[in-house]
Amino acid sequence: MMEVRDYIQRIFPGLVLKPSLYHQWDISIHFELAKGLYQFKSETDELNSEYFNQVYNQALLLFNDIFATEDKILLVTNVYQCNDYVGRSKKKMKVYSHYITNNNRRIRLKQETLPYMFDDEEEAKERCTSQFSLECRKQDIRFPLLVKAICNQDFPPLKPRLHNPYGLYGPDAFFINVTKNVILYIYDDRGCEVIARDIETIRPLYEKYTNWVDEYCRDEINQRFK
Repeated sequence: MMEVRDYIQRIFPGLVLKPSLYHQWDISIHFELAKGLYQFKSETDELNSEYFNQVYNQALLLFNDIFATEDKILLVTNVYQCNDYVGRSKKKMKVYSHYITNNNRRIRLKQETLPYMFDDEEEAKERCTSQFSLECRKQDIRFPLLVKAICNQDFPPLKPRLHNPYGLYGPDAFFINVTKNVILYIYDDRGCEVIARDIETIRPLYEKYTNWVDEYCRDEINQRFK
């Protein structure tokens, strides 16, 4: 079974698997989802179904373009928790029990305790990161539901959502294409980051979805793909 740490050190040296992959790695794209639409309808506080449907559709288009049936995938999830919970989180972590269809794969789930990944020295003394990883294939993942759960996580009325039993930051899920050396990180409904070892691997994404590129990063990203 592949170790996440060994893979990252070999393919993406210096990278820490945490939010803001775009700022850690030069071969990267930051996409904004559902540009021009908003989470709530303008005249009421009602959630805007058009917005969320577009978010789901765009996130799934990216997922399907990045991952083919034959690709080897590492599904990695960071759970941020207090040190007191170490050892108990595996039982409560439901990303893998809910969204992995292959029981033979699921029993190979790995867990590693890592330092807290956010820049707060006081919190870091009392908290840690439980990192779960599972080697699988696309067909082993209920990926339409998992992608939807990630996008819904800041909106309690929406289902499905990622389970967060600790009251800290919501869990972060990273989809690593080991075959193509590409990482997809959908951080929530607003957008996602894609990084790669080789820029030509993600050039088709940049060209196909150039209208989705985050405007704050557009000049920098355009320069990378000249």
